Amino acid sequence: MTDTGLTHIPAPEGVLPGNGYTHVVMGTGRFVALSGQVALDERGEVVGEGDPAAQARQVFENLRRCLAAAGATFDDVVKLTYYVTDIAHLPAVRAARDAHIDTTRPPASTAVQVAALFRPELLLEVEAFALLRQVAE
Repeated sequence: MTDTGLTHIPAPEGVLPGNGYTHVVMGTGRFVALSGQVALDERGEVVGEGDPAAQARQVFENLRRCLAAAGATFDDVVKLTYYVTDIAHLPAVRAARDAHIDTTRPPASTAVQVAALFRPELLLEVEAFALLRQVAE
């Protein structure tokens, strides 16, 4: 595990500890916001139509590529927001997420079930916020 300069604060008093997420993550540095990513490949084609696990894997690969473009990794992610068309897709989303994050220090997270995404064959969308540590020069 790398030292990202992020602090994962245990559940505050009176707040139920999170299962697979952290309530509060803080740090200082350069803020990076990633737009919601869906299961589209570089040609705009849906990956894994009807398969939430395949779509989740593509979404997290897209997030990884976007983070890399900003000089970041999943170690820098402080917040993930999941939009799913069926809450039953969350286990597949968590499995894809867990392949990329340090599960002992998960980011803050929010999951929302939505009526639809911008294309009917898409089952989930995930956005991310990251914080890149400021390194003294």
